[in-house]
Order: sequence, then C-alpha cells, then structure tokens
Amino acid sequence: MKTQQELSDRLEIQDLITAYSYAIDFHRFDDLDEIFTPDATLDYTATGGAAGPLPEIKEWLKSVLTNFGGHQHLVATSLVELDGDTATAKTICHNPMWFSDAAAPPLFVGMWYFDSFVRTPTGWRMSSRVQQKGYLHGLPHRG
Repeated sequence: MKTQQELSDRLEIQDLITAYSYAIDFHRFDDLDEIFTPDATLDYTATGGAAGPLPEIKEWLKSVLTNFGGHQHLVATSLVELDGDTATAKTICHNPMWFSDAAAPPLFVGMWYFDSFVRTPTGWRMSSRVQQKGYLHGLPHRG
C-alpha cells in the first residue's frame, strides 16, 4: 500500500507533466520556470527538435511554434518511479499539430517523454525531459 506521502508526490509530479502540456500549447513559456529546475535540460532531438538548457529551449520553442496554427498535447499513462527525493517518469504523448495554412495537412507526433524529477524546497520540479519518437505522420514530402 502506498503512503500518503507517496500519493502526494505522485500527484504533484503528475501535475507537473500536465502543466508542461498547457504551458506549451498556450505558448506560456515562462510557466516552464515553475515546472523545471533552473539547470534543467531538455532534448527534443528524437522528433527533429533542439536540445539544451531550459533558457535556450524556451527561446527555441518561441521561434518554432509560431509556424503552427495550433497544437495539443495529449499525455497519458505516466509510469512514475519514486526514489526518495528523486523520481523518474515515462509518459505517452500524442501531439497533433496543424499549420497556419488550412490547406496543409496536420502533423501527428507520437512520442514518449522520459523525465527526471527532484524534490526542491518549493516542491517537485523536472530536472530533465527527453523525447523518444514513436511516430511522425503527415510530414510534407521533400522532392
């Protein structure tokens, strides 16, 4: 049986995973500062993106996501492993993205997020996020 602390830790971690999706989908990139540790690293290279420290990734996200008319992260089935003041999680993500040009077909991105967490004086924070590609569907063909 899980203790109340374990249940609380899992809920706080799940809230971070959810908060990330909302921050990205609504382009509230400064919200990422409350989700990640200041020294966090993110790696989106599995789906063709950038990798680096949080401040660089925030700037990259601002420049790249303006190419899309919208996107929506659907995250599910997070497997959280607690180890005292650290934790890891593996989460499925389905991310449809559509272009500003309504004639362009949507892009569907399927991936897993591999996250590391650390308990801080202000609560749990992500210390790293790495994507693993599942599928990319709808990419324009290059001739």
